[in-house]
Amino acid sequence: MSMSVATESHRVESHRAESHRAVPVQMYTQPGHAGYWRKVWAIAAKDLRAEVRAKEVLGTMIAFGLLAVVVFGLAFDLRVPQGAMVAPGVLWGVILFAGVLGLHRSFGAEMDRHTLPALLLAPVDRSAIYFGKFLAQFVFLAAAVVVIAPAVVVIFNVNVLQGWIPVGLLLGLIGYTGVGTLFGALTAGIRARESMLPILLMPVMAPVFMAGIGLTANVLDGRTFVDFRHWLLLLGIYDVVFLTIAYLVFDMIWEDS
Repeated sequence: MSMSVATESHRVESHRAESHRAVPVQMYTQPGHAGYWRKVWAIAAKDLRAEVRAKEVLGTMIAFGLLAVVVFGLAFDLRVPQGAMVAPGVLWGVILFAGVLGLHRSFGAEMDRHTLPALLLAPVDRSAIYFGKFLAQFVFLAAAVVVIAPAVVVIFNVNVLQGWIPVGLLLGLIGYTGVGTLFGALTAGIRARESMLPILLMPVMAPVFMAGIGLTANVLDGRTFVDFRHWLLLLGIYDVVFLTIAYLVFDMIWEDS
């Protein structure tokens, strides 16, 4: 009897020792494509929630866009006989300049809040950080365009939301946000990032600007799809090329971080 009690006691002690044995901590990182896009959405949702609380980006973009449309409308109304002659340039020009106001905050806000090191230390692929920031900035810019485009319709009395123009706007916003997010990361650590970002970004955005104006003008002029399909093709190729480049080089930006 005493032997069996001793054996049972030894077994209990062994079980307790095993239960208290140090086990390596394993972080659940949700592998696979589904887990990757959950991380992307988590980063984007963080920026969207921060904007809802702070209201730093979207309100500024919309206010600037509306004021710019009104100023251009008053200026061209004195000299231009038809609004359709200048509406494409006004629409795309205002979008480009309004977008800069939000894009410099994509990583600049992380620097100001001193949260960028924590974001880079998160157990996620660096490309997921890029696409999360891209998604949030795309939502901001698209929301601003939803307000700016109807303002152009009212001020210039030209329907810039007909035909293939919304498709061109979508493709243009994708390319613009993709390149802008990458350049926002490049200039995040620069003291004068608010001025450096447009200087670096505008030359690279020239193809999108030209294609967007060409597409919009052709649609407003009543041209057929054959006449402006090359502008749509240019916008699509631009998006694919620069999103791929951003995916490949984004990790190199933070190699020393």
